[in-house]
This record gives sequence, structure tokens and C-alpha cells, in this order.
Amino acid sequence: MSDTTFNAARRRLLAGTAALAGISVAPGIRLISTAEAAVSGPASAKNRWGLLIDSNKCDAGCTECVTACKTEQGWTGNDRPESDPQWIRKVNLKDNKTGATASLPVMCQHCEHPPCVDVCPTGASMKREDGIVLVDKHICIGCRYCMMACPYKARSFVHEDVHNQKQHMPRGKGTVESCTLCVHRVDAGGTPACVEACTEKAGRDAMVFGDLNDPASEISKKLAKHVTTRLRADLGLEPGVHYSGI
Repeated sequence: MSDTTFNAARRRLLAGTAALAGISVAPGIRLISTAEAAVSGPASAKNRWGLLIDSNKCDAGCTECVTACKTEQGWTGNDRPESDPQWIRKVNLKDNKTGATASLPVMCQHCEHPPCVDVCPTGASMKREDGIVLVDKHICIGCRYCMMACPYKARSFVHEDVHNQKQHMPRGKGTVESCTLCVHRVDAGGTPACVEACTEKAGRDAMVFGDLNDPASEISKKLAKHVTTRLRADLGLEPGVHYSGI
């Protein structure tokens, strides 16, 4: 294929993708950018939203955070691990030398330097000024480069038709999706559904959400007091999710 032919094909593809912006994917729901839908005002770099997860308080048999995410965002599975969405999942760890075990939820780590954004050819993968990493469904072409780039396996591809969508979280077959930190709640001054469920339903208080830039926030105070770690900190991605007890 010549360069001229390739460029013409690429223009047609991108034009077709843009045209999808007006398609209704379910009654009363339009496939619109999550970032545009949620934000009532511009996200600000004065905030850096993050999570602190205490594995010592997380029980291996508890999945309240996963259930809450499914309910809040409207994603469900068909018991097919190879294709089901996994916005958040429980991971069990074991020290082979001591036998000690730990359980922790893993989701999009909302990196300061997200590799998913770096490899996205259309700009669909993006990071807001406040550190929340999102996918613009209007311009996601389903190439899945971001899924390959993510070291946390935090993104899922929508293989099948989507039903019973949430107004605040439109989804589309053939696009990539992942944890949004419940951006619609955050922008309304609330907290992610997983954090709320961990405290109110599980009664474990293993998850703390807050502004990492605010030294007076609960999460900042705990980070200043306790030694924590971040998954694959050696990669230099500066995740917004911190873990203690592992």
C-alpha cells in the first residue's frame, strides 16, 4: 500500500469514528465522552486524586468493592474471564518463604505518567489535570494498544453488545474501558463507589480516597504517617494508588 493510499484510508477511518459521536447506543443514552459528561467545570491541577488501600484490613473473601463498581458503572460479565470486564478485581498474594498472604483490589492506577496515554493513536486515552485517567469513547477505535501498554492489566475491551447502561457511564461495543475513579461522583464532591462500599457495607475501612495534593486530607495524613508502596514503582509511572501492608 502506498503512503497516499494509507493516508487516505486513515482519514476515512477517523472521519467515520467522528461520525459515531451522534449515534444513540441505548434509549435515552448517547455515546459521549465521559470526561465531558462528568465535568461541570474544568478539572484543576491543584487536585491530585488518589487511593490508599490497606491490605491488612482487606479480607480475601470480601468482594464488596467489586460488586459496588459493577452496580455503579453498569458493567457485568458472563463468567468468561478472558473477555469479561474487569474494572476492579481482587488479587491474592502469598509470600512463598513465610506463607503470609494478603488480598487487595487492583484497578486502573491513574498514573502520573500513564503509558496508555502515550501509545494511544487517537488521543482517546487521556489524563485529566487532576490525575484521573479516562477513555473518550468517541474517538477510541478499539486498537487495544493501551491494554498492551498497561502493566497492571487494568483495561478491558467491550466484546459484546451493551445493555442497561448507566446515564453517567455510556459504554460501547468495540471500545476500551477501565476504572474512572467514579469521576461523576468525584466531580459532584463525592467518593468512589468502591470506597463507600468498603466502609459502609464491608465495615472494613480498607480504602481511603482523597486529594494527594492537600496535606490536610485524610489520605495525605496517612501517607505521611505510614510506609506505603505502589505497584511496579520501578517503572516510574507514579501511580495515584498507594498500598500498605504488602
